Amino acid sequence: MYVMGVESSCDETSVAIVKDGKTVLSNIVLSQIDIHKEYGGVVPEIASREHVKGISLVFDQAIIKAGVKYEDIDLVAVTEGPGLIGSLLIGVAAAKVVAMNYNIPIIGVHHITGHIYANNIEHELQFPCLALVVSGGHTELILMNGHFQFSKIGETADDAVGEAYDKVARVLNLPYPGGPMVDKLAQQGKDIYHFPRPMIDSKDYQFSFSGLKSHVINLHHNLCQRNETFEIADFCASFQEAVTDVLVRKTKAAATEYQVKQIIVAGGVAANKGLRSKINHEITEIPVCFPSMGYCTDNAAMIAVAGFFKYQTLKAADDYTINGNSRLEL
Repeated sequence: MYVMGVESSCDETSVAIVKDGKTVLSNIVLSQIDIHKEYGGVVPEIASREHVKGISLVFDQAIIKAGVKYEDIDLVAVTEGPGLIGSLLIGVAAAKVVAMNYNIPIIGVHHITGHIYANNIEHELQFPCLALVVSGGHTELILMNGHFQFSKIGETADDAVGEAYDKVARVLNLPYPGGPMVDKLAQQGKDIYHFPRPMIDSKDYQFSFSGLKSHVINLHHNLCQRNETFEIADFCASFQEAVTDVLVRKTKAAATEYQVKQIIVAGGVAANKGLRSKINHEITEIPVCFPSMGYCTDNAAMIAVAGFFKYQTLKAADDYTINGNSRLEL
């Protein structure tokens, strides 16, 4: 079964062809990082315009690289939400044009399920499994007892972990995108500030990173006001140690309570080297899976894989009235 995936929820325009929910034949990603770098973050209107400019090219490149024809595609899977509404609408509209023109079934995919199923490309999901979803917009613990059976057992009460990274990076005057730069500098610094670990001892699986972010920002402001010298790498290391301590502690506790067979880490922050190192070091009794770096950030291969399993599970597709939904619930 050949599935075409389409992803345009933020600032990557991506189309992929995946065979049988496993074999990636092509995964074309047109990034806008260099464009948005000038503004220090994604500008929604600019992102939408760039999707319009590049999406036809990305479709054609995905087909050519996969060595197939549009007539060979059995299913079109497209991100319907959540995300930037202008960006979502362009991807959904393009996917519908292809599906309608070639009479192909179409299915909408929740962006986070795509990140979760990115793990299935190089691993087999073992149920029950626990997904730690960490990205710019999400921090969640999701229990899965089978394909497309999602139970959210914990989430952030305020800032997502990726959002906190980006805001701290901005205060430290680090270049966009800030999260990877904080991770890189953290490898060179030391945890000398011992920032608070928010909610680490709570009995539930909720997260909160707003207070930690404010603590880091206030300390930085006070040091600058007093003209005291400091190492940015130590700030990054101290912040990252606090964040990863909380994420790993709660993930380990949830995995033990729910007796899962596997832990998977999903989302852009799954590429964080500090998180990868700590979770592999501290959780040894349960298999832990990470996607390859190329499948951590937004891409269409993960959407195609999720679409394949959603279609196999539900035994039904959507109709051509499918539309973008910026606040789509899992």
